[in-house]
Amino acid sequence: MPFSSSRRGTSWSSSILPSSNPHKSKAPRKGRKRALVKDFIFSNFFAIGLVLSLSLFLLILLRSGVPKPLSTRFRATTRPSRSRKTVIRKPLPTGANLSTLAGAAVDVTTKALYDKIEFLDVDGGAWKQGWSVTYRGNEWDSEKLKVFVVPHSHNDPGWKLTVDEYYDRQSRHILDTIVQTLSKDSRRKFIWEEMSYLERWWRDASDEMKESFINLVKNGQLEIVGGGWVMNDEANSHYFAIIEQIAEGNMWLNDTIGFVPKNSWAIDPFGYSSTMAYLLRRMGFDNMLIQRTHYELKKELAWHKNLEYIWRQSWDAEETTDIFVHMMPFYSYDIPHTCGPEPAICCQFDFARMSGFAYEQCPWGQYPVETTQENVQERALKLLDQYKKKSTLYRTNTLLVPLGDDFRYINVEEAEAQFRNYQMLFDYINSNPSLNAEAKFGTLEDYFVTLREEAERINYSSPGEIGSGLVEGFPSLSGDFFTYADRQQDYWSGYYVSRPFFKAVDRVLEQTLRATEMMVALILGTCRRSHCEKFAMGFSYKLTAARRNLALFQHHDGVTGTAKDHVVMDYGMRMHTSLLDLQIFMSKAVEALLGIRYDKLDHSPAQFEPAIVRSKYDAQPLHKVISVREGSYESVAFFNPLEQTREEVVMVVVDSPYVTVVDSNWTCVQSQILPELQYHSSKIFTGKHRLFWKVSVPAMGLETYYISTGFGECEKARPAKLKMFSKSSSVACPTPYSCVEVEADVTEIENQHQKLTFDVKYGLLQKIISSSPNTINEEIGMYSSSGGAYLFMPHGDAQPIIEEGGQLLVSEGPLMQEVYSYPRTAWDKSPISHSTRIYSGESTVQGFAIEKEYHVELLGRDFNDRELIVRYKTDIDNKKIFYSDLNGFQMSRRETYDKIPLQGNYYPMPYLAFIQGSNGQRFSVHSRQSLGVASLKNGWLEIMLDRRLVRDDGRGLGQGVMDNRVMNVVFHLTMEANVSATSNLVPTPFPYSPSLLSHRVGSHLNYPIHAFVSKKPQDMSVKPPPRSFSPLATPLPCDLHIVNFKVPKPLKFLQQPPEGPRFGLILHRRHWDSSYCRKGRSQCTNLADNTVNLFSMFKELTVSKAKATSLNLLHEDPEVMGFSEQFGDLAKEGNVAISPMEIQAYRLELRPQPQ
Repeated sequence: MPFSSSRRGTSWSSSILPSSNPHKSKAPRKGRKRALVKDFIFSNFFAIGLVLSLSLFLLILLRSGVPKPLSTRFRATTRPSRSRKTVIRKPLPTGANLSTLAGAAVDVTTKALYDKIEFLDVDGGAWKQGWSVTYRGNEWDSEKLKVFVVPHSHNDPGWKLTVDEYYDRQSRHILDTIVQTLSKDSRRKFIWEEMSYLERWWRDASDEMKESFINLVKNGQLEIVGGGWVMNDEANSHYFAIIEQIAEGNMWLNDTIGFVPKNSWAIDPFGYSSTMAYLLRRMGFDNMLIQRTHYELKKELAWHKNLEYIWRQSWDAEETTDIFVHMMPFYSYDIPHTCGPEPAICCQFDFARMSGFAYEQCPWGQYPVETTQENVQERALKLLDQYKKKSTLYRTNTLLVPLGDDFRYINVEEAEAQFRNYQMLFDYINSNPSLNAEAKFGTLEDYFVTLREEAERINYSSPGEIGSGLVEGFPSLSGDFFTYADRQQDYWSGYYVSRPFFKAVDRVLEQTLRATEMMVALILGTCRRSHCEKFAMGFSYKLTAARRNLALFQHHDGVTGTAKDHVVMDYGMRMHTSLLDLQIFMSKAVEALLGIRYDKLDHSPAQFEPAIVRSKYDAQPLHKVISVREGSYESVAFFNPLEQTREEVVMVVVDSPYVTVVDSNWTCVQSQILPELQYHSSKIFTGKHRLFWKVSVPAMGLETYYISTGFGECEKARPAKLKMFSKSSSVACPTPYSCVEVEADVTEIENQHQKLTFDVKYGLLQKIISSSPNTINEEIGMYSSSGGAYLFMPHGDAQPIIEEGGQLLVSEGPLMQEVYSYPRTAWDKSPISHSTRIYSGESTVQGFAIEKEYHVELLGRDFNDRELIVRYKTDIDNKKIFYSDLNGFQMSRRETYDKIPLQGNYYPMPYLAFIQGSNGQRFSVHSRQSLGVASLKNGWLEIMLDRRLVRDDGRGLGQGVMDNRVMNVVFHLTMEANVSATSNLVPTPFPYSPSLLSHRVGSHLNYPIHAFVSKKPQDMSVKPPPRSFSPLATPLPCDLHIVNFKVPKPLKFLQQPPEGPRFGLILHRRHWDSSYCRKGRSQCTNLADNTVNLFSMFKELTVSKAKATSLNLLHEDPEVMGFSEQFGDLAKEGNVAISPMEIQAYRLELRPQPQ
């Protein structure tokens, strides 16, 4: 989404101000020595030739080893990996899980860049964010400039139009145009990224067009780059969804065309995550291209010729995660900002802006003209001058010049204008050797192959540079690129929070899809009946649709909340449809897995239904009310999608408080009843009741419980004791509860592990007392702002909005205690109410966490241009340093800088943030949706909950964010004390890791137990046998997470041979901070230090074969993914040996165990 044509703002006009910082031009290359002794040569011609040939052969052999066979561009699913130099490995200490992993040695860190840069936004002249670029002219004497102009068209799967509208109006025509125009001339090239559009076009295209497309890919004219379903956002997306969306696109592409991408193209995400670099490397990608990074970082990297680098994970001491990256240097990816540093000149070479075309004219007043024999010399030299200036920003003489914009090449006339004019310019440049340049159309693969070949011949390493064994001659870098600023103080931190309702739905769809994938795999793996296969296979189309709807929303205008209102609605309806489909399947799958029935599952009504349902795409989830009648009972089945047995307190809604609960063995279970609450200033009770009891559900398994008005001698659910505080109105005490008024200024709730103190007048949390008291002053506030969907532009600090008064309800019971607050604010209807809960549990994960639920209604004109935050003001001395996660995969160290504005100190928080003091006290906030986080003052952790902005922020969307929905934001808070003497107290530039408890709290929050309620009551006289399902032989280690267990190709499952690897398993070994180990080891049977064997992982399933594979399930060569050969050998034996932080994938051959 560039700024100069149809998208995101307007370009700046050219400035002619000189720069005081002339750029260091390239060092001259080594000259070639020539001896021209003609007589000697002629008389000894053949002898000299033989000697030279033999010498050259021996030199090549010594340098490169025995050459491998040439591979075509059109690769199979495995390919030879690039050779790399041997790296001296630093072994990790055995038997220890350190607070931080052994850090990577690198040349550049993004933290060091932030420390160094002054962020002064100096005007650089024509290149406003750089300097006046010059060159001497002899830089290309010994190594000519090789220019690859890469035509592309950026097709957003939804932004101003829905994905279907864009396809019908633009994208289908663009793909037609590409095939037609590339077929005319083999010198023409093109790249394409989004499979969501290509798959749709493939369904509509004629056989002739499909054949032409395949031929263009085969001969290297057309390259698929990235090949994901979309070009995903990198701030809000969870790593599960990123893997899914890339794998969905890559597998479709491989199945359909036989091509697997190895170059990533991400020109439009608003900032970049190092998690993406890791995932791409483990998917077998070789190279990445990125664009939207902070303009001051670009300038600093360009000055030192570090725009191309090796991206290494901060925890990788062994260089196995290295991937080569090209960062584009300028403001945008449109044509005015890609040919060189002067956009006024580059715009003259966007031939689609000539008169007669629909695109806007160049804003600098100089327009493109048709290239002719009369003007070709002048035009070519002017263009080449830009190429040479741009080349000086990079180390090699191989130059990449993208040629495209949003939805370009929409018809043959436009495409011909670009290809025709550029070819004339290339022909002139290439026909004049004195220019020391060669220019042509190319793909990303053409560029990276040529660049690497040049880097192998010429050493571009700087003195003392660490570099990488992957590609020599370039610096190594670690860190991420948030928060993005494109100009001045315009920081793109608003989109971390925009449309938070749908950010939450995204995660619900994600965890529901993951649970469904497990159920499909377990049914197909364990059930020996044809009915099971028919049932699961009948769902294949809807399962594929759910994968693709989740994938679609990962688009960088989807989960970001930066699309038009009707496009957001389209995304929401797609996700809602898939959620309903998945829940219907899961409801029936419960019957098959519990052995209730197998036949007619595919076309008969389910006996169960989900306990939580959504009536429409933008409605809050509602609990189904269970009606319990005398003489009957209701069944509730729970599915645990995690890898460990789960013991926790669960809740359902019932219409009567006089109920009892038994387990599947008909043993009495203690239960507790509370009134159901609603968002209202005075009528806070609905008349229904929340029933709580503790369940135990096997890992990846099912357990059944029963609810009735009475089971023999079983005690009925115990009513909670209620304490009320209300200055504004009196609230009647509901039956059958006992109520008292709160008289004191402070009230408390507590469980076995902690006591919470609340200010009664304001209804806010004050203290957490566990091993020692900790001040946690909760504050709810608002910013006044003038930003939009992308930009956060606050007018000063956030101001508290809670006033004295309001309603407070304290509920105390044996299983759960709660403080509910409907606060008083300046508005008649408060924009927020909130609940704080703690649960009973001596050794459960749930018992150590504090549940915070914020009900948010930022609706109406009163809240225009306001942004709602919650702030936890602690006594932890964190020195404004905090840690937030990247995509739920790893933590990143954040530091609040006074030299950048408030909005630049906000960062994405998809999953977790924590602050830590010098004494080791750590306060963590786990989230079940992506939001924005900051630590603006010492001891503070601030999280934005919602934002409502009237205006467009000048980035092309053309509207504000006014479609707020009623929503609930849920956090789990933990307060932990360092239990080691010194290991975690030393300041470090590397990010700390979460504790094992923190990992488990986050998993419980983000992968909740799924509850299913029987549709019809059963007569008390009919007691079924115990019903449970426990597929694992033993729970997995507590630090080993199943990212996914699935059937990768459900539509083709029955066509594949049963002895084939039809199942996929992806595992992630989490790194955890051992200096906070004590609480996290509760219920843990073992850790991943002990080898897990896939062959003995399941009870009723036999894993007969296991193959290690890439994360997109398409490569089996370990070196392609950055691993050693040992990785594949261990997998063949079924052994899972995963280093901390690593994600590894396996293809499995499964069959039911013989009875």
